[in-house]
Order: sequence, then C-alpha cells, then structure tokens
Amino acid sequence: GHLGQSLWLRELHGREEGPPPPVDLAAERRNGELVRALIGDSLVTAVHDVSDGGLLVALAEMAMAGDIGADLSLPADANPFGEDQGCYIVTTADAGAVTARAQAAGVPVAVLGETSAQRCLTLGGETVDLSTLRAAHEAFLPELMAR
Repeated sequence: GHLGQSLWLRELHGREEGPPPPVDLAAERRNGELVRALIGDSLVTAVHDVSDGGLLVALAEMAMAGDIGADLSLPADANPFGEDQGCYIVTTADAGAVTARAQAAGVPVAVLGETSAQRCLTLGGETVDLSTLRAAHEAFLPELMAR
C-alpha cells in the first residue's frame, strides 16, 4: 500500500512527496506471466492493475465498466489507495483454481469478495451505488476543465 507520489496524496491532500512504490522486476514479470496464463486458460473474466489510484479505484473502475456490483472485504493490512506495482485484481468463477495457480507460481493472493447482480459496491458495511460512482467519475473532467 504505497502512498508516496500517489494520486490519493496529490488529489486529496495536495502533496507530491514520498518515494514511489519500489519496482521489483522479477515480481512484476512473475505476476504478469501468471495473469497472462490465467487469461489464456480462460480462468479470469476481468483484470485490472492497481498502479493508478490503488485497490478501491481499480475495483470501482471494474464495477462501472462491467456494470456489476461487489461485496468486498479488504485484508487488514491493505491500503485501499496504495499504488503498488505488479498487483492485479481479477474476477473469476473459480477462485479456488486461481488461488492454487497463484500459490504454485509464488504470487501472493487474497480473495476480496464476490461480484453481485446488485449495482453497488459494499465494503465494511458501507454501500455506494454504481450510478453515484459513475456520475462522480464522468463529472470529474468537465468540472476540472471548467475551473
């Protein structure tokens, strides 16, 4: 959960400081090869990296793109806006198979929740409608340009 030089730090706190996330090229390659293999074997239905905005931004973008909600639970040590390198979110119909493949490849893995037909994201008892997320997302650039 690296916040140095992150969008969260810049946009919400007006600061550009701290070191960026460390880059581990071996881990980047290993993780990327795993994701590519999962896609090739049709084990995942969607993939998004967390390097631009962090875990919650990636989850929100995935939910809006697919118009699918999710009920989520983040690991206690997860920073929801940390911009880590070589970290991906995947959706799958077979979490057991994906977890086993990740573990066999030496890639850390955590199940974050389940997708839902409900068009909302739920995390820690808090729920936000996808329509609310979409309105904020689509209004950002026009509002910025109007300044």
